[in-house]
Amino acid sequence: MTRILTALVALPILILSILLPYFLPQYPAANWLFLLIAVLAFGAGLFEFFTLTKKLELKADAAIAYLGAAALFVAFLFDAPAKSPELLILTVVLFIIAVLVSQTFRFQADFSKMLTGIGVTLLGVLYVAFLGGFIVSMRIGFAETIVPHLSTKLLGFFFIVVMGADAGGYYIGKNFGKHKLVPKISPGKTWEGVIGGILFSSAFATVASATFFPELPYKLSIPLAIVMTVAGLFGDLAESAMKRGSNTKDAANILPGHGGLLDRLDSLLFNAPILYYFARFYF
Repeated sequence: MTRILTALVALPILILSILLPYFLPQYPAANWLFLLIAVLAFGAGLFEFFTLTKKLELKADAAIAYLGAAALFVAFLFDAPAKSPELLILTVVLFIIAVLVSQTFRFQADFSKMLTGIGVTLLGVLYVAFLGGFIVSMRIGFAETIVPHLSTKLLGFFFIVVMGADAGGYYIGKNFGKHKLVPKISPGKTWEGVIGGILFSSAFATVASATFFPELPYKLSIPLAIVMTVAGLFGDLAESAMKRGSNTKDAANILPGHGGLLDRLDSLLFNAPILYYFARFYF
């Protein structure tokens, strides 16, 4: 019940943030609500990631991590992957150099912790801010295309497919799951849940093509949904492995019934680059 109540509160806000530019195309500020949600989600996700590493006494440098995440967010805000890929590469390169230099001085008291500190700092930013940044570019980067409101359609497709896969995996797995998928990583996941996720995401993709996204035909939307379901599954398993490594059930409890933001972002993060580059090549 808590899971459903949280969704009833959060989903309307997310849907509104996606649809605002559709209803107010003449106002660039209509994008701000979605971008604000993205900033808060990435910030919370990065915090939760570093909370996991802290339990293992891995000393990430949160200050420089947030600076790097902010720089990447700005790069994606200008759709750097398409309009200025050299800017995106430069941002990543400068961040890596900044981390190496700063940690050289930070760990003077105990250099044995330096490599792990560098590793978790870099991984946190690349995992949350870099992968997540493609969601930002999906919102900003498709304003000038032959397909009207392409950004809104892409985001609508993105979220209903990923959430459909999550819902199908959860409810089918919970009610019919008998064969464990990888119990050492995620004891609750079953093969039946995987099949349920694929069926639900494919159904949602079919509805998307039939209603608001006719420019994406069934022969592409359904295979794309299947690929996204599998990618989301790997994203979920990767985050589950991180939590298991830190002996943590949920990354946080920000969303009652759903865990933390990172628990909701895991499948989104793996799928954001996939849908973004698919749209770049196809549209």
